[in-house]
Amino acid sequence: MTCAASLAVSFAVPWGSNAFASASASRATRSAPASSGAKLTFRRVFKSSTPEFIEISVREDSDDATYEIRQLDDDAGAAKFEVSSALRSKMFALAQQLNRFQQQDLDVHRKIANLGEKTFRWEQGSESHEVKFNYTLNASASQLLQIFEGLARQQELLMLLERRMKYDRLGINDALLQFETELNRKLLPEPERALPTLDQIAGDSRFIEIGRQRARNLAERIRHQS
Repeated sequence: MTCAASLAVSFAVPWGSNAFASASASRATRSAPASSGAKLTFRRVFKSSTPEFIEISVREDSDDATYEIRQLDDDAGAAKFEVSSALRSKMFALAQQLNRFQQQDLDVHRKIANLGEKTFRWEQGSESHEVKFNYTLNASASQLLQIFEGLARQQELLMLLERRMKYDRLGINDALLQFETELNRKLLPEPERALPTLDQIAGDSRFIEIGRQRARNLAERIRHQS
């Protein structure tokens, strides 16, 4: 089950766990400058899926964000990426609509399959609030979930493209097809983040021509949409 397709996950690692502390102490997090702005974090864990663990944190006052996408047995550690001010504004507006997750009951409370537990967390200075739910019909929460899951899927695909570029050049077209499928489904919040990678593939004669042409077409399409 991919992260884009799943609507919920099992939340198996608590916020105060060693795994979370290790992730917080990672190189990406240690090197981040101190900030007084608010921070939004989304976490999901889904055992026996791929990936099993996703965590994304974005700051209200900085393009710098962190993501962690891995299997539970893998070493913990966040990496940096960027989220535009326009998308961050939308995310924080949705969080405000949810009262910064204070006193919120988002779960549908119906007898449905155990889809797992998701958590949104707001932090600003000494203030912190979080809300957990299995499945929600709340419109603001659903929109925020879609953005976070889209960012995770976007980074997952970029990681796949980078791996294929390094270790499996013949498989680059398959990775591009996966990217194109998610782009067609409008699941990628900021596909323009992939432009440097797409341009590199398109201009590298070591890749098969069908992959290079697909990369060119995708880059042109993204630039036109932007």
